[in-house]
Amino acid sequence: MNNTKVAETIRLACLEAALEAYENAGISGLCAEGRWECAVQAIRDLNLESILSTPDSAHKDKSDISN
Repeated sequence: MNNTKVAETIRLACLEAALEAYENAGISGLCAEGRWECAVQAIRDLNLESILSTPDSAHKDKSDISN
């Protein structure tokens, strides 16, 4: 995997984790600040080794779907 692909995979994994955590926190009734804290924690909790060791990770660029 080249450096650009690694960076893109990690970026997408972070975005997915943050968005999911933010949404779940909102459903749980947290305020905007609490939702943001959950999103940041989700990024901190990501297991980067597992993301990078999975060939053709599920964290693919969403723009590929529309093509």
